[in-house]
Amino acid sequence: MKKIVLSLAGVLAATAFAPEASAIPAFARQTGLACSSCHFQHYPVLSTTGQEFKVGAYTQLSAKGKFKGEDLSIPDQLNAAILLKARYQKSNGTDLATDVGGGTTNSGQFQIPDELSLFFGGRIGDSGMVKMGFMNENNMVGGPAGGIIAGLKIPVAIALDPVTVQVIPYGTDALGMAYGFEQSSTGMTRGIRWAEHRTDISAAQFTGMGSGTASGVAFVVNSDMGYLNLSKWTPQFFFVGGTTGVRMTSTWLRVAATPTIADWAMHIGAGMASGTSSCADPLGAPATAHGPANDCDTKGTVVDFQAQGAVAEMETSLYAQYSSAPATSASGANAGNLFNASTFNSKTALSVGADFSVIPHTLHVGVSYLTGNDGKVTAADSDKVTSLTLAAVYDLYQNVALHLNHSMRSGSAYNAGTGTRAAETLPGGVGKTLTTFMLEAAW
Repeated sequence: MKKIVLSLAGVLAATAFAPEASAIPAFARQTGLACSSCHFQHYPVLSTTGQEFKVGAYTQLSAKGKFKGEDLSIPDQLNAAILLKARYQKSNGTDLATDVGGGTTNSGQFQIPDELSLFFGGRIGDSGMVKMGFMNENNMVGGPAGGIIAGLKIPVAIALDPVTVQVIPYGTDALGMAYGFEQSSTGMTRGIRWAEHRTDISAAQFTGMGSGTASGVAFVVNSDMGYLNLSKWTPQFFFVGGTTGVRMTSTWLRVAATPTIADWAMHIGAGMASGTSSCADPLGAPATAHGPANDCDTKGTVVDFQAQGAVAEMETSLYAQYSSAPATSASGANAGNLFNASTFNSKTALSVGADFSVIPHTLHVGVSYLTGNDGKVTAADSDKVTSLTLAAVYDLYQNVALHLNHSMRSGSAYNAGTGTRAAETLPGGVGKTLTTFMLEAAW
Protein backbone atom coordinates (compact mmCIF):
# COMPACT_ATOMS: atom_id res chain seq x y z
CA MET A 1 0.00 0.00 0.00
CA LYS A 2 2.86 2.35 0.86
CA LYS A 3 4.48 1.69 -2.55
CA ILE A 4 1.20 2.48 -4.31
CA VAL A 5 0.85 5.80 -2.46
CA LEU A 6 4.47 6.76 -3.20
CA SER A 7 4.07 5.82 -6.86
CA LEU A 8 0.89 7.89 -7.19
CA ALA A 9 2.58 10.83 -5.49
CA GLY A 10 5.47 10.55 -7.92
CA VAL A 11 3.17 10.55 -10.93
CA LEU A 12 1.28 13.62 -9.66
CA ALA A 13 4.47 15.47 -8.87
CA ALA A 14 6.01 14.70 -12.26
CA THR A 15 2.88 15.84 -14.06
CA ALA A 16 2.59 18.99 -11.98
CA PHE A 17 6.01 20.21 -13.10
CA ALA A 18 5.78 18.95 -16.68
CA PRO A 19 5.57 21.61 -19.44
CA GLU A 20 2.10 22.35 -20.72
CA ALA A 21 1.03 20.25 -23.69
CA SER A 22 -0.23 21.97 -26.82
CA ALA A 23 -3.77 20.82 -27.57
CA ILE A 24 -5.02 20.61 -31.15
CA PRO A 25 -8.83 20.97 -31.41
CA ALA A 26 -10.36 23.11 -34.15
CA PHE A 27 -9.95 26.59 -32.69
CA ALA A 28 -6.44 25.84 -31.39
CA ARG A 29 -5.48 24.95 -34.96
CA GLN A 30 -6.80 28.27 -36.24
CA THR A 31 -5.41 30.57 -33.56
CA GLY A 32 -2.13 28.81 -32.81
CA LEU A 33 -2.99 29.00 -29.12
CA ALA A 34 -2.99 26.18 -26.59
CA CYS A 35 -6.36 25.04 -25.24
CA SER A 36 -5.50 26.52 -21.83
CA SER A 37 -5.46 29.98 -23.40
CA CYS A 38 -9.25 29.93 -23.88
CA HIS A 39 -10.25 27.61 -21.03
CA PHE A 40 -9.92 28.37 -17.32
CA GLN A 41 -8.80 25.41 -15.16
CA HIS A 42 -10.12 22.74 -17.55
CA TYR A 43 -12.30 22.22 -20.62
CA PRO A 44 -15.05 23.35 -21.28
CA VAL A 45 -14.90 26.23 -18.73
CA LEU A 46 -14.27 29.46 -20.65
CA SER A 47 -11.62 31.97 -19.61
CA THR A 48 -11.87 35.67 -20.42
CA THR A 49 -9.77 34.98 -23.54
CA GLY A 50 -12.23 32.31 -24.63
CA GLN A 51 -15.11 34.70 -24.03
CA GLU A 52 -13.41 37.37 -26.17
CA PHE A 53 -12.88 34.82 -28.95
CA LYS A 54 -16.66 34.30 -29.01
CA VAL A 55 -17.28 38.03 -29.21
CA GLY A 56 -14.95 38.14 -32.22
CA ALA A 57 -17.15 35.59 -34.05
CA TYR A 58 -14.45 32.88 -33.94
CA THR A 59 -12.31 34.82 -36.43
CA GLN A 60 -8.93 35.22 -34.66
CA LEU A 61 -6.09 33.73 -36.73
CA SER A 62 -2.45 32.95 -36.05
CA ALA A 63 0.20 35.06 -37.80
CA LYS A 64 0.60 32.38 -40.46
CA GLY A 65 -1.62 29.83 -42.12
CA LYS A 66 -4.11 32.01 -43.96
CA PHE A 67 -5.16 33.11 -47.42
CA LYS A 68 -5.51 36.88 -47.57
CA GLY A 69 -6.36 39.12 -50.49
CA GLU A 70 -8.95 41.57 -51.68
CA ASP A 71 -12.21 40.66 -49.91
CA LEU A 72 -10.66 37.38 -48.75
CA SER A 73 -9.28 36.43 -45.34
CA ILE A 74 -9.71 32.76 -44.44
CA PRO A 75 -7.61 30.01 -42.83
CA ASP A 76 -5.56 27.89 -45.24
CA GLN A 77 -7.26 24.81 -43.84
CA LEU A 78 -10.72 23.83 -42.65
CA ASN A 79 -10.31 23.61 -38.90
CA ALA A 80 -11.76 20.40 -37.51
CA ALA A 81 -11.74 18.46 -34.25
CA ILE A 82 -13.22 15.28 -32.79
CA LEU A 83 -14.67 15.13 -29.27
CA LEU A 84 -15.01 11.77 -27.51
CA LYS A 85 -16.71 11.02 -24.21
CA ALA A 86 -16.53 7.42 -23.03
CA ARG A 87 -17.89 6.71 -19.57
CA TYR A 88 -19.07 4.19 -17.00
CA GLN A 89 -22.05 5.05 -14.78
CA LYS A 90 -23.41 3.26 -11.73
CA SER A 91 -26.52 4.23 -9.74
CA ASN A 92 -27.93 2.41 -6.71
CA GLY A 93 -31.49 1.83 -7.95
CA THR A 94 -33.08 -1.57 -8.49
CA ASP A 95 -33.49 -2.73 -12.08
CA LEU A 96 -36.53 -4.38 -13.52
CA ALA A 97 -35.94 -8.04 -14.32
CA THR A 98 -35.82 -7.16 -18.01
CA ASP A 99 -33.20 -4.47 -17.40
CA VAL A 100 -30.56 -6.46 -15.52
CA GLY A 101 -27.30 -6.70 -17.44
CA GLY A 102 -26.88 -3.13 -18.64
CA GLY A 103 -30.42 -1.93 -19.32
CA THR A 104 -29.94 1.04 -16.99
CA THR A 105 -27.18 2.58 -14.91
CA ASN A 106 -28.61 0.75 -11.87
CA SER A 107 -26.76 -2.39 -12.93
CA GLY A 108 -23.69 -0.45 -14.06
CA GLN A 109 -23.49 0.72 -17.64
CA PHE A 110 -20.66 1.36 -20.08
CA GLN A 111 -21.50 4.21 -22.47
CA ILE A 112 -18.87 4.00 -25.18
CA PRO A 113 -19.20 6.44 -26.72
CA ASP A 114 -21.44 8.64 -24.63
CA GLU A 115 -20.62 11.30 -27.19
CA LEU A 116 -18.61 11.24 -30.42
CA SER A 117 -18.79 14.53 -32.30
CA LEU A 118 -17.04 16.06 -35.27
CA PHE A 119 -16.58 19.84 -35.08
CA PHE A 120 -15.78 22.38 -37.74
CA GLY A 121 -15.35 26.04 -36.96
CA GLY A 122 -13.54 29.31 -37.45
CA ARG A 123 -13.30 32.32 -39.69
CA ILE A 124 -15.48 32.88 -42.75
CA GLY A 125 -14.43 36.48 -43.33
CA ASP A 126 -12.94 39.51 -41.59
CA SER A 127 -12.86 43.04 -42.97
CA GLY A 128 -11.82 44.60 -39.68
CA MET A 129 -15.15 46.16 -38.81
CA VAL A 130 -17.31 43.20 -39.85
CA LYS A 131 -16.35 39.67 -38.83
CA MET A 132 -18.11 36.41 -39.73
CA GLY A 133 -17.42 32.94 -38.40
CA PHE A 134 -19.12 29.64 -37.65
CA MET A 135 -19.24 26.61 -35.41
CA ASN A 136 -20.73 23.32 -36.56
CA GLU A 137 -21.18 20.17 -34.47
CA ASN A 138 -21.97 16.80 -36.06
CA ASN A 139 -22.99 13.54 -34.42
CA MET A 140 -20.83 10.64 -35.56
CA VAL A 141 -23.14 8.19 -33.80
CA GLY A 142 -26.87 8.54 -34.48
CA GLY A 143 -28.19 12.08 -34.79
CA PRO A 144 -31.49 13.94 -35.01
CA ALA A 145 -33.97 12.31 -37.39
CA GLY A 146 -31.21 10.01 -38.61
CA GLY A 147 -29.02 12.94 -39.70
CA ILE A 148 -25.59 13.93 -38.47
CA ILE A 149 -25.92 17.68 -37.89
CA ALA A 150 -26.22 18.42 -34.18
CA GLY A 151 -25.61 22.16 -34.08
CA LEU A 152 -24.69 25.19 -36.13
CA LYS A 153 -24.25 28.89 -35.43
CA ILE A 154 -22.96 31.59 -37.76
CA PRO A 155 -22.13 34.79 -35.85
CA VAL A 156 -21.76 38.06 -37.74
CA ALA A 157 -20.03 40.65 -35.55
CA ILE A 158 -19.88 44.38 -36.24
CA ALA A 159 -17.33 46.39 -34.25
CA LEU A 160 -18.86 49.71 -33.21
CA ASP A 161 -16.37 50.94 -30.64
CA PRO A 162 -16.90 50.64 -27.66
CA VAL A 163 -19.48 47.89 -28.34
CA THR A 164 -19.70 44.89 -30.65
CA VAL A 165 -23.04 43.99 -32.16
CA GLN A 166 -23.69 40.41 -33.27
CA VAL A 167 -26.42 38.66 -35.23
CA ILE A 168 -26.22 34.90 -34.74
CA PRO A 169 -28.51 32.39 -36.51
CA TYR A 170 -28.33 29.10 -34.62
CA GLY A 171 -29.79 25.65 -34.17
CA THR A 172 -29.03 22.82 -31.76
CA ASP A 173 -30.44 19.37 -31.09
CA ALA A 174 -29.78 19.43 -27.32
CA LEU A 175 -27.93 22.49 -25.96
CA GLY A 176 -30.86 24.83 -25.33
CA MET A 177 -32.19 28.26 -26.22
CA ALA A 178 -29.04 30.10 -25.00
CA TYR A 179 -26.84 28.21 -27.49
CA GLY A 180 -26.67 31.25 -29.79
CA PHE A 181 -24.53 33.24 -27.34
CA GLU A 182 -23.54 32.56 -23.74
CA GLN A 183 -20.38 33.40 -21.77
CA SER A 184 -20.82 31.70 -18.39
CA SER A 185 -19.83 28.13 -17.50
CA THR A 186 -22.62 27.67 -14.94
CA GLY A 187 -24.60 25.31 -17.18
CA MET A 188 -26.78 27.90 -18.90
CA THR A 189 -26.10 25.82 -21.99
CA ARG A 190 -25.77 22.07 -21.69
CA GLY A 191 -22.37 21.95 -23.41
CA ILE A 192 -20.65 24.54 -21.19
CA ARG A 193 -20.76 23.35 -17.59
CA TRP A 194 -18.00 22.91 -15.05
CA ALA A 195 -18.85 19.31 -14.01
CA GLU A 196 -20.34 16.30 -15.76
CA HIS A 197 -23.48 15.68 -13.62
CA ARG A 198 -25.35 18.56 -15.16
CA THR A 199 -28.71 18.33 -13.33
CA ASP A 200 -26.90 18.00 -9.99
CA ILE A 201 -24.62 21.03 -10.35
CA SER A 202 -26.71 23.49 -12.40
CA ALA A 203 -30.13 24.91 -11.54
CA ALA A 204 -30.78 25.74 -15.21
CA GLN A 205 -30.07 22.14 -16.17
CA PHE A 206 -32.34 20.89 -13.37
CA THR A 207 -35.31 22.91 -14.64
CA GLY A 208 -34.51 22.17 -18.28
CA MET A 209 -33.95 25.81 -19.21
CA GLY A 210 -30.34 25.11 -20.19
CA SER A 211 -30.94 22.18 -22.53
CA GLY A 212 -33.19 20.88 -25.28
CA THR A 213 -33.76 21.41 -28.97
CA ALA A 214 -33.71 25.04 -30.07
CA SER A 215 -33.39 27.12 -33.22
CA GLY A 216 -33.37 30.87 -33.54
CA VAL A 217 -31.53 34.11 -34.08
CA ALA A 218 -29.61 35.84 -31.29
CA PHE A 219 -29.14 39.61 -31.33
CA VAL A 220 -26.22 40.44 -29.02
CA VAL A 221 -24.61 43.67 -27.84
CA ASN A 222 -21.30 43.19 -26.04
CA SER A 223 -18.85 45.54 -24.30
CA ASP A 224 -16.16 45.36 -21.63
CA MET A 225 -18.93 45.85 -19.05
CA GLY A 226 -21.07 42.86 -20.13
CA TYR A 227 -23.57 41.81 -22.75
CA LEU A 228 -27.22 41.68 -23.70
CA ASN A 229 -28.66 38.76 -25.68
CA LEU A 230 -32.16 38.97 -27.19
CA SER A 231 -32.99 35.73 -28.99
CA LYS A 232 -36.08 34.85 -30.96
CA TRP A 233 -36.29 31.07 -30.99
CA THR A 234 -38.39 27.93 -31.17
CA PRO A 235 -37.96 24.56 -29.41
CA GLN A 236 -37.55 22.81 -32.76
CA PHE A 237 -34.51 21.78 -34.75
CA PHE A 238 -34.57 23.75 -37.97
CA PHE A 239 -32.50 21.22 -39.90
CA VAL A 240 -35.48 18.83 -39.82
CA GLY A 241 -38.21 21.46 -39.56
CA GLY A 242 -40.42 20.29 -42.42
CA THR A 243 -41.79 22.24 -45.36
CA THR A 244 -43.71 24.76 -43.26
CA GLY A 245 -40.56 26.28 -41.83
CA VAL A 246 -39.83 27.26 -38.25
CA ARG A 247 -41.88 29.81 -36.27
CA MET A 248 -39.57 31.64 -33.87
CA THR A 249 -42.21 33.03 -31.54
CA SER A 250 -40.48 32.49 -28.18
CA THR A 251 -38.10 35.01 -26.62
CA TRP A 252 -34.94 34.57 -24.57
CA LEU A 253 -33.66 37.76 -22.91
CA ARG A 254 -30.29 37.59 -21.17
CA VAL A 255 -28.37 40.41 -19.45
CA ALA A 256 -24.97 39.94 -17.83
CA ALA A 257 -22.29 42.11 -16.24
CA THR A 258 -18.67 40.96 -16.56
CA PRO A 259 -16.50 43.17 -14.30
CA THR A 260 -13.10 42.31 -12.84
CA ILE A 261 -13.01 42.90 -9.09
CA ALA A 262 -9.82 42.39 -7.04
CA ASP A 263 -8.32 40.12 -9.74
CA TRP A 264 -11.51 38.05 -9.92
CA ALA A 265 -13.25 37.83 -13.31
CA MET A 266 -16.98 38.00 -12.60
CA HIS A 267 -20.08 37.01 -14.52
CA ILE A 268 -23.33 38.22 -12.95
CA GLY A 269 -26.36 37.52 -15.09
CA ALA A 270 -30.11 37.08 -15.33
CA GLY A 271 -32.34 35.67 -18.04
CA MET A 272 -36.02 35.30 -18.83
CA ALA A 273 -37.76 32.99 -21.30
CA SER A 274 -41.23 33.90 -22.52
CA GLY A 275 -43.70 33.28 -25.30
CA THR A 276 -45.41 30.32 -26.96
CA SER A 277 -44.03 28.20 -29.80
CA SER A 278 -44.71 25.08 -31.80
CA CYS A 279 -43.24 22.21 -29.82
CA ALA A 280 -44.57 19.21 -31.73
CA ASP A 281 -45.33 20.18 -35.32
CA PRO A 282 -45.34 17.10 -37.55
CA LEU A 283 -42.50 17.24 -40.05
CA GLY A 284 -43.70 18.53 -43.39
CA ALA A 285 -47.18 19.20 -42.06
CA PRO A 286 -49.34 21.84 -43.76
CA ALA A 287 -49.86 25.20 -42.10
CA THR A 288 -53.23 24.05 -40.77
CA ALA A 289 -51.38 21.61 -38.49
CA HIS A 290 -50.00 24.54 -36.49
CA GLY A 291 -52.09 25.44 -33.50
CA PRO A 292 -52.74 24.98 -29.77
CA ALA A 293 -52.49 21.20 -29.83
CA ASN A 294 -48.88 21.46 -30.99
CA ASP A 295 -47.95 24.60 -29.05
CA CYS A 296 -46.31 25.00 -25.65
CA ASP A 297 -45.35 27.87 -23.40
CA THR A 298 -41.66 28.60 -22.93
CA LYS A 299 -41.56 30.37 -19.58
CA GLY A 300 -38.88 30.57 -16.92
CA THR A 301 -36.23 32.71 -15.26
CA VAL A 302 -32.62 32.25 -14.23
CA VAL A 303 -30.13 34.24 -12.15
CA ASP A 304 -26.49 33.22 -12.00
CA PHE A 305 -23.08 34.18 -10.62
CA GLN A 306 -19.59 33.08 -11.58
CA ALA A 307 -16.17 34.19 -10.31
CA GLN A 308 -12.76 33.09 -11.57
CA GLY A 309 -9.68 33.85 -9.52
CA ALA A 310 -7.33 32.23 -7.02
CA VAL A 311 -7.51 31.02 -3.42
CA ALA A 312 -4.25 30.13 -1.65
CA GLU A 313 -2.54 30.29 -5.07
CA MET A 314 -4.97 27.71 -6.46
CA GLU A 315 -6.99 28.67 -9.53
CA THR A 316 -10.59 28.74 -8.30
CA SER A 317 -14.04 29.09 -9.80
CA LEU A 318 -17.15 29.85 -7.75
CA TYR A 319 -20.65 29.24 -9.10
CA ALA A 320 -24.22 29.99 -8.02
CA GLN A 321 -27.44 29.72 -10.00
CA TYR A 322 -31.17 29.98 -9.37
CA SER A 323 -33.79 28.88 -11.89
CA SER A 324 -37.59 28.79 -11.84
CA ALA A 325 -40.18 27.57 -14.34
CA PRO A 326 -43.86 28.29 -13.53
CA ALA A 327 -46.43 25.50 -13.41
CA THR A 328 -48.49 24.62 -16.45
CA SER A 329 -51.92 26.23 -16.46
CA ALA A 330 -54.56 23.59 -15.76
CA SER A 331 -56.99 25.45 -18.00
CA GLY A 332 -54.54 26.18 -20.81
CA ALA A 333 -55.37 25.26 -24.40
CA ASN A 334 -51.87 24.14 -25.34
CA ALA A 335 -49.47 21.44 -24.18
CA GLY A 336 -48.30 23.47 -21.18
CA ASN A 337 -44.93 24.87 -20.11
CA LEU A 338 -42.00 23.27 -21.92
CA PHE A 339 -39.90 23.47 -18.74
CA ASN A 340 -42.50 22.28 -16.23
CA ALA A 341 -45.31 19.78 -16.81
CA SER A 342 -46.68 20.20 -13.27
CA THR A 343 -50.02 21.95 -12.90
CA PHE A 344 -49.43 22.54 -9.18
CA ASN A 345 -46.06 24.07 -8.35
CA SER A 346 -43.22 25.93 -9.98
CA LYS A 347 -40.17 23.87 -10.83
CA THR A 348 -37.27 25.54 -9.03
CA ALA A 349 -33.64 24.94 -8.14
CA LEU A 350 -30.74 26.66 -6.41
CA SER A 351 -27.19 25.42 -6.99
CA VAL A 352 -23.85 26.52 -5.53
CA GLY A 353 -20.44 25.10 -6.32
CA ALA A 354 -16.69 25.61 -6.20
CA ASP A 355 -13.87 24.17 -8.30
CA PHE A 356 -10.21 24.23 -7.17
CA SER A 357 -7.05 23.46 -9.17
CA VAL A 358 -4.98 21.75 -6.51
CA ILE A 359 -2.27 20.97 -9.09
CA PRO A 360 -2.13 23.67 -11.78
CA HIS A 361 -3.33 22.50 -15.23
CA THR A 362 -3.52 18.94 -13.90
CA LEU A 363 -5.77 18.08 -10.96
CA HIS A 364 -9.02 19.90 -10.18
CA VAL A 365 -11.49 19.06 -7.41
CA GLY A 366 -14.95 20.51 -6.92
CA VAL A 367 -18.04 20.32 -4.77
CA SER A 368 -21.62 21.34 -5.49
CA TYR A 369 -24.89 21.47 -3.58
CA LEU A 370 -28.29 21.73 -5.26
CA THR A 371 -31.74 21.99 -3.74
CA GLY A 372 -34.77 21.88 -5.97
CA ASN A 373 -38.48 21.25 -6.38
CA ASP A 374 -39.72 18.97 -9.18
CA GLY A 375 -43.12 20.69 -9.15
CA LYS A 376 -45.06 17.43 -8.83
CA VAL A 377 -47.34 16.21 -11.60
CA THR A 378 -49.95 14.15 -9.76
CA ALA A 379 -50.60 15.87 -6.42
CA ALA A 380 -50.71 19.35 -4.93
CA ASP A 381 -47.76 18.91 -2.54
CA SER A 382 -44.14 19.59 -3.41
CA ASP A 383 -41.53 17.08 -4.52
CA LYS A 384 -38.17 18.18 -3.20
CA VAL A 385 -34.70 17.11 -4.31
CA THR A 386 -31.32 17.79 -2.76
CA SER A 387 -28.02 16.73 -4.27
CA LEU A 388 -24.43 16.85 -3.03
CA THR A 389 -21.86 16.27 -5.78
CA LEU A 390 -18.12 15.69 -5.56
CA ALA A 391 -16.14 16.12 -8.79
CA ALA A 392 -12.55 15.61 -9.89
CA VAL A 393 -10.82 16.21 -13.22
CA TYR A 394 -7.32 14.90 -13.97
CA ASP A 395 -5.78 16.36 -17.12
CA LEU A 396 -3.50 13.86 -18.83
CA TYR A 397 -2.97 16.52 -21.49
CA GLN A 398 -4.75 19.80 -22.16
CA ASN A 399 -7.01 17.91 -24.56
CA VAL A 400 -7.40 14.63 -22.64
CA ALA A 401 -8.96 14.35 -19.18
CA LEU A 402 -10.27 11.79 -16.73
CA HIS A 403 -13.44 12.77 -14.84
CA LEU A 404 -14.88 11.32 -11.64
CA ASN A 405 -18.28 12.56 -10.37
CA HIS A 406 -20.27 11.22 -7.43
CA SER A 407 -23.73 12.60 -6.57
CA MET A 408 -25.73 11.80 -3.44
CA ARG A 409 -29.44 12.71 -3.63
CA SER A 410 -32.34 12.85 -1.20
CA GLY A 411 -35.76 14.43 -0.77
CA SER A 412 -39.47 13.68 -1.02
CA ALA A 413 -39.26 13.30 -4.81
CA TYR A 414 -37.76 9.86 -4.16
CA ASN A 415 -40.52 8.66 -1.79
CA ALA A 416 -41.99 5.34 -2.91
CA GLY A 417 -45.40 5.64 -4.51
CA THR A 418 -45.70 9.42 -4.14
CA GLY A 419 -42.52 10.99 -5.52
CA THR A 420 -41.88 12.13 -9.07
CA ARG A 421 -38.75 9.98 -9.00
CA ALA A 422 -39.28 6.37 -7.94
CA ALA A 423 -37.37 5.29 -4.83
CA GLU A 424 -34.21 3.29 -5.42
CA THR A 425 -35.73 0.30 -3.63
CA LEU A 426 -38.48 -0.09 -6.26
CA PRO A 427 -37.90 -2.11 -9.43
CA GLY A 428 -36.94 0.33 -12.15
CA GLY A 429 -36.43 3.09 -9.60
CA VAL A 430 -33.97 5.94 -10.01
CA GLY A 431 -30.97 5.61 -7.71
CA LYS A 432 -30.23 8.16 -5.04
CA THR A 433 -26.53 7.97 -5.86
CA LEU A 434 -24.81 8.21 -9.23
CA THR A 435 -21.12 7.64 -9.91
CA THR A 436 -19.52 8.48 -13.25
CA PHE A 437 -16.02 7.70 -14.45
CA MET A 438 -15.31 9.25 -17.84
CA LEU A 439 -12.56 9.71 -20.39
CA GLU A 440 -12.91 12.94 -22.38
CA ALA A 441 -10.60 13.62 -25.31
CA ALA A 442 -10.54 16.12 -28.17
CA TRP A 443 -8.14 16.09 -31.10
